[in-house]
Amino acid sequence: MKGYESMTAVALRRALAQGELSAEAAVRAALERIAEREPQIHAWQHLDADGALAAARALDARGVHGLLGGVPLGVKDIIATADLPTRYGSPIYEGFRPTADAHCVTAARQAGAVVMGKTVTTEFAYFQPGPTANPHHLDHTPGGSSSGSAAAVANGMAPVAFGTQTAGSLIRPASYCGVFALKPSFGQVSLEGIKPFSPSLDTLGWLARSADDLELMRCAMAAIDFEALQPLAPRALRLGVCCTHEWPAADAGGAAAFEQAVKLAGVAGASLRDVALPAPTAGLLDAQKTVMAWEAARQLDAEWREHPQQLSAALHGLLETGRRTDETDYRRALALAEEGRRDIGALMQGLDALLVPAAPGEAPAGLSATGDPVFSRVWTLLGLPCVNVPGLRGPKGLPIGVQLVGHPRQERALLAVAAALHPLLTNAP
Repeated sequence: MKGYESMTAVALRRALAQGELSAEAAVRAALERIAEREPQIHAWQHLDADGALAAARALDARGVHGLLGGVPLGVKDIIATADLPTRYGSPIYEGFRPTADAHCVTAARQAGAVVMGKTVTTEFAYFQPGPTANPHHLDHTPGGSSSGSAAAVANGMAPVAFGTQTAGSLIRPASYCGVFALKPSFGQVSLEGIKPFSPSLDTLGWLARSADDLELMRCAMAAIDFEALQPLAPRALRLGVCCTHEWPAADAGGAAAFEQAVKLAGVAGASLRDVALPAPTAGLLDAQKTVMAWEAARQLDAEWREHPQQLSAALHGLLETGRRTDETDYRRALALAEEGRRDIGALMQGLDALLVPAAPGEAPAGLSATGDPVFSRVWTLLGLPCVNVPGLRGPKGLPIGVQLVGHPRQERALLAVAAALHPLLTNAP
């Protein structure tokens, strides 16, 4: 099917609903694209071509319905599927088959989505990477831990894919691969059936080709009607420009891209306000690391005790840190996060969103690491909704996104801001 690889989920859904395209044709187009590019990209841990075609034919037979009716979907392999293996990125779970779908997979299927298969994840959604390459340059990482989902969407294999974030696992790979991603507010979407790593931080989200696609998925997960995002003129945007305490971690290309985004938004008429985070919030980055390590050590205790030789050195190090961490330090980190939410909430009064870096710069060279989640850790700890907005390029021509941080539980409003900002970045000189 000509043009499938660039179609948004909204456009594909419209064509399916109007009978211009069958679900089987959409799935076959996805499979053709995967066959063409998967040998180089390695985005899929398990591809279920026969199952996807059977599901598509069943949809066509009874009539394509639902918000995601006939739309091909990738599912990160940290998320349970009853009909497909779920490996969690670890050899410990080779061939493991859950007894039921995760809540989000059930919701997506009820909305008519066709699950194409499981996308590659890092080990237990931490740092040890899988084989996935960045579609824009095969010698560079796609980021992690939602590596396969980001690469699949960026390379036109699937218009939407599930990911998760505990530190920076949605926003960073989206920035590196040049796609949209939504990390909803903490607790907005059920994590039932998703392997827990750090329950105070773990968040389900998704990657897509447009802000409207992200909203379509949000509505499908909430089982509510979908309406296209309300168009906003650039001059209607009220953005807080926040380099954050972590700004020194940005490389030259990343800093230049962020400054370009700020300039483009200002030239277009957006109202910009410089926002400086209060000094105490400088401790939030370390607080996130403390919470993650302490909780991961307890969530993966069985794997630590029963299969230590099958855990990566990076994960070993984290779990050892978590086991050594005193519970008092853990509780202190959670308390600091609560204070941070109040501080950031006060700073965001009168603003639609904060405009902050998404990643230090372009995707680093090499596939042995997934890059630094430094610009997402704090926002994940605070549980605020975040969107990666693609469009800029770095000195090597690789994508660099910018991150929008919104008000709690105001995902639709945040996505409207993202939709308004995106053309300013993509039309940059």
